Amino acid sequence: MSQSAFFRRASIKTLVLTAAILASLTSISSAQEFSRYMISAANPHAAKAGRNILEKGGSAVDAAIATQMVLTLVEPQSSGIGGGAFMLYFDGENQAIETYDGREMAPAAVEEDHFLTSDGTRKKFYDAVVGGGSVGVPGVVAMMELAYQDHGILPWKMLFQPAIKLAREGFPVSERLYFLLERDKFLKTKATAAKYFYLPDGTAKPVGTILKNPELADTLERIAQNGSKAFYHGKIATDIVTAVQSDLQNPGLLTEADLANYHAVMREPVCADYRENTVCGMGPPTSGGITVLQILKILENWDMSTTTPGSPEAIHLISQASALAFADRNKYLGDADYVDIPASEMLSETYISSQAKRVAPAVSQIPFTAGRPSEKQGSLSIDNAIELPSTSHFSIIDQEGNAVSMTTSVENVFGSRLMVDGFILNNQLTDFSFNPAGENGPVNNRIQPGKRPRSSMSPTMVLDDGGNLQMVIGSPGGSRIIGYVASTVIAVLDWDMDMQSAIEMPHHINRNGTLDLEKDTSLASHQSDLEKMGYKVKLRSLNSGLHGILVTKEGLQGGADPRREGIVLDR
Repeated sequence: MSQSAFFRRASIKTLVLTAAILASLTSISSAQEFSRYMISAANPHAAKAGRNILEKGGSAVDAAIATQMVLTLVEPQSSGIGGGAFMLYFDGENQAIETYDGREMAPAAVEEDHFLTSDGTRKKFYDAVVGGGSVGVPGVVAMMELAYQDHGILPWKMLFQPAIKLAREGFPVSERLYFLLERDKFLKTKATAAKYFYLPDGTAKPVGTILKNPELADTLERIAQNGSKAFYHGKIATDIVTAVQSDLQNPGLLTEADLANYHAVMREPVCADYRENTVCGMGPPTSGGITVLQILKILENWDMSTTTPGSPEAIHLISQASALAFADRNKYLGDADYVDIPASEMLSETYISSQAKRVAPAVSQIPFTAGRPSEKQGSLSIDNAIELPSTSHFSIIDQEGNAVSMTTSVENVFGSRLMVDGFILNNQLTDFSFNPAGENGPVNNRIQPGKRPRSSMSPTMVLDDGGNLQMVIGSPGGSRIIGYVASTVIAVLDWDMDMQSAIEMPHHINRNGTLDLEKDTSLASHQSDLEKMGYKVKLRSLNSGLHGILVTKEGLQGGADPRREGIVLDR
C-alpha cells in the first residue's frame, strides 16, 4: 500500500509587505468575490501555500496542512507543530460539520499542585511559562493527520513541500516578527532560539534578514515521509523530551511515553440557532464555542439590527451578554473528559431567558456571578487561568464547497521559548488554573494527568436556514478571541456588513470586568458616556487576527485583519 493510500485511509496596524513578496502573489484582496475557492490566513507565505494546494485540486484540509506547516516557519510566535489546534470542517455535499480536537495534553506525571510553590502560593506567571514546565504534548500533527485521513485528496508528502522549500531557501523577517522579537524578554535566554532569532549582540535580526531553518526542513521531511509517528516516536520525540526535561530554569515532566500516547479526537460540534441562522463552534476543552453561543443567544432578546454599530447602546448590550457568558465560562468550562460540564443546559432556552433578564437597560451590572444552569452541579471555584494573545487563525473554502475554520496556537508569544528541531514548543499547560481549588471547592480547569487545558479558541461557522454554509470565521487573541468572533458574527448577521468591514470594525471587549475599548478608534469618544453607565473603561490595543470568508449569492467574499499581516487569496 502506498503511503498516500495509507494516510487517505487510516497593536500593529496594516503592515507593508516587501516588494518581493507582493511580486510573488496574485489575486490578493481584502474583499474578493466571484471566487471558486479562497483562503484567508495570517501570513502571505502561508496563504500562498494554501492557495497553491487548492489550485492543484487539493481539499480544504489539504490546504490547511500546507498552511499550518508554513506558519510553523514564518509565524513561530503564534503557532506551529509544537502547539495545538482546533478545526471545524464543513462537508459541502452532506452539509455536515465535523470538529477535530488537537489540544495539548498534560504529562502523566503531573500533579494538581504543579503551578504552586513550595509554600502553597501560586507561581508567578512567567516563572511558570518560560521553560519545560509549561509544555504539554503537542497536538497539531496528530490532528492534521486525523483530518487528512477523512478528507485529504493530494498525497500527504506534497502538502509539506512548500514549507520544506521555504525553510531551506529562507524567508525575510517581517516587521511584525521583528517587533515581537525585540519586545520579548525571554526568548534570547534560551540558547537554541537565541542563535536562530538574534544577532551575537542580543539584538533581533532586522527586518528583511533571510531566515533559513534547515532543522525544521529536516523535521518536516520526516513527517512527510512517515506521518505523525515520526513526530510522536523516535528522534523528534526524544529531542522534545530532552529539551523539556533538561531546561535549567523550569524543567518539565514530559516523557516519550506521553508523546507516544497522544491522540487527537473528533468531537461533536456545539450549535445553536441565532436569528434565522445556525452558528456552530468547537466544544470543550475549548470554552470558545459555548461562550460565543451564549453571548449570541442572550442578545437574541434584543433587535440588534436597530442599534448602531459601536454606539453606547450596542456596546452596553454586547458587554452585558459577554460578561454573563464569561461568568459561566470561568466556573463551569474545562475538559469534558475529566469534569462534568452542563453544556446543553447552558444553551437551553429557559436558562438563556433567565440570564437575559439580568441585563438592565443603560446600567452596567458587571461583575456578574455565574448562573446556575443545572442543579446537578456541585460546589465549584472560579478559574484564574491567564490566557495571553498569541495564536493564529485561517479560514478556507475549496472548489467543492468544503471548508475549514482552524485556530492554532503555542499560547504565549513564542510559547515556552524552547526551540527544538526547528520549531517552538508550546506553554499551553499555563492555560490550566494555577490554583486547583478555592474556597468553594475544586476548579474545573485544574491541571490533571492527561487532561487538556481549557482554551478560548473559537473557530466558528454559520449556516443559513437551509443548512448551507454562510460564514467561516475565527481569531487569535487569548480569552478576547470570544468577543472578537461574537462581534464579527453580529456585524455580519445583524448589521449586514461585508466580511472585511466586519473584521475592521473597532473592538470593545468585556470579560466580566473592565470594558476594553480599542484605542485610536471612534469608540474612545464614548468613554465618558459608558463610565456614567457604571463601566470601568480602559483604552488599549486590541490586536485581533480575524480571518474569515462569507458566502454570498455572487460568490466568496474574504476578509483579513489589518491589525496583523494576513491576506486573502482566491481563484
